[in-house]
Amino acid sequence: MFFSLKNRLIAFIVVLFVLAFGTLSYLLFKESRTVIRSYIESSALEKMEEYGSYVDMVQMQIYDVASLVFNSDMGKNWDNAIGDPNLPEGEKMLANLAMSRFLTQATNSYTSISDVSIYRRNGLRIGSENQVAYDPAFVQESWYTNFYSLGERWLPAHTDQHERVRDHGNPVVSLLMPIGTFHHATAQNVMKVNVSESYFLEPLRRIHLAENSTIFLLGEQGNPILSQQVDTLGAVATAEINRFRNSPLKSGVAYLTNHEGQRDILVFKKLGRTGWMLAGLAPEKEMYLSLHKLQSTIVVVTVALILVSLLAAAWLSHGVTKPLTRLVLAMRQVQRGAFDQADSLLPPDKNVKSEISYVIFTFRYMISQLRQHIQNEFELKLLRQQAEYKALLIQINPHFMFNTLELVSSLAIQRRTDDTVQVIEDLGKMMRFSINTNDDLVPLTEELDYVQRYISILQTRFGHKLDISITKEGTLNALVIIKFILQPLIENAVKYSFQHQTTAQVQIRINRLNDRLHIRVSDNGPGIPTEIIHKMHHPVASPSLESILLNEGWHIGLGNVIARCRLHYGALFTVHMMNDESSGACIELILPVQEEYDVQRINRR
Repeated sequence: MFFSLKNRLIAFIVVLFVLAFGTLSYLLFKESRTVIRSYIESSALEKMEEYGSYVDMVQMQIYDVASLVFNSDMGKNWDNAIGDPNLPEGEKMLANLAMSRFLTQATNSYTSISDVSIYRRNGLRIGSENQVAYDPAFVQESWYTNFYSLGERWLPAHTDQHERVRDHGNPVVSLLMPIGTFHHATAQNVMKVNVSESYFLEPLRRIHLAENSTIFLLGEQGNPILSQQVDTLGAVATAEINRFRNSPLKSGVAYLTNHEGQRDILVFKKLGRTGWMLAGLAPEKEMYLSLHKLQSTIVVVTVALILVSLLAAAWLSHGVTKPLTRLVLAMRQVQRGAFDQADSLLPPDKNVKSEISYVIFTFRYMISQLRQHIQNEFELKLLRQQAEYKALLIQINPHFMFNTLELVSSLAIQRRTDDTVQVIEDLGKMMRFSINTNDDLVPLTEELDYVQRYISILQTRFGHKLDISITKEGTLNALVIIKFILQPLIENAVKYSFQHQTTAQVQIRINRLNDRLHIRVSDNGPGIPTEIIHKMHHPVASPSLESILLNEGWHIGLGNVIARCRLHYGALFTVHMMNDESSGACIELILPVQEEYDVQRINRR
């Protein structure tokens, strides 16, 4: 590649620009990434700190409302009235309504509070806006049972089916507190303070680490407080968050490698009042998106400068290297066998005024002589191949004729007049088909009709001792094949089956699979000798044309068919032969599918 002056010059310029701009791009990217990373980390922690203060303020209001209801005389009087068995139901209802008005006043005193409700173990629920109802269904709710059994006081974002007055069915975050006692297991009443999820979620959405990043608000156990898909964090990030949650660190930044092999940045901040935690995950490549754009711009500029330099180098070396370059290209075309393209690539002799002119003149003359020799050799080989094919085709007719005439003679001696007439009629139609050796390819339907005539002659000869069948599958009407490839196979199958059996069973199957035609002939004979199978499967070991014509040690029918198929189809032809201990020999010919309109288009290589 580097033997020419032009290539060496171009390679030097390319290496120079790539090293210079590559080094500059790497140093600039590395330093800028360090600065941007430091800014992103500090900015993210600062925004999380601000959001943490906001969450503390909302939680303070929640605790204030809970404390107001817990310590009020109204709550104690209501609890005593409801628990008094001697108090009439009307008085208890008045106490319930008074408690509801008190809860309404407490809710209206704080803007962030959505609703306050009290749940009693007997199924009574009192909420703001005069909500008084006996609905024991809430006793079965998971949050209610978890409060008494586990003491869970914070409920993540959820939709409460019993409270749809102020929040209109929107998700809320709730605090559960006992009334009348500090221990959750002994409390008769549970206070539920609801705050709309939007109070937490909307400010959180304003915090961004990157374009597609999300900040998650997690509870004490690492569960999401808000309606966020925490599973998008992935297993690696989740494990790292759990590790930070159990560590003494209050905030920090970590860089992780996700399951796709890419780096992510994880930022976390613990909230002191409730043990909640903020955690954000963002792909590192998105944080450096602008930096990557700058790097891409540098690459584009570098490529543009390299192209300009290449044009300048090509122009400078044009007068020196152009004739040699075209000569090299012409040599490559000669290697591929494209002589016409090689000749067109060579510059005219009159345009070359140096020692190269003699080289180009000599090379052009060599191309002309080489092309002529190849053409002569190709024509001779084609004529020789056609002669071989005709010789093999002619061999079939006398071989079959002798066997059939012997059959006619035998029938005549036996005075089987009808059978003799039928055999002569079948033989006459077969001879009309086979008398023309100019057509190498015939329709498959005509070849099958020829075979049916031959089978009719065999069945006349052997009667019930011969069981022969033909199975056809697929679309076969428009196909063409070379002549006389089925009859020799059937003749061999019948011949060798009767040599070792009292009856001959021959199955013929013709099947089209996609672009291949499968012709399969099987019998119940002794099978094919191993050396014959080896020679048939390995074309190098196959006999020459002379040995086939002279029948030297080969089964003439089988060898003839395979030789003609290989001459016509070339590498597209495949033969499979096998022996079965229970069913005899099986021969399968696999030919390329040819239809009448594309007979001349087959590519044998």
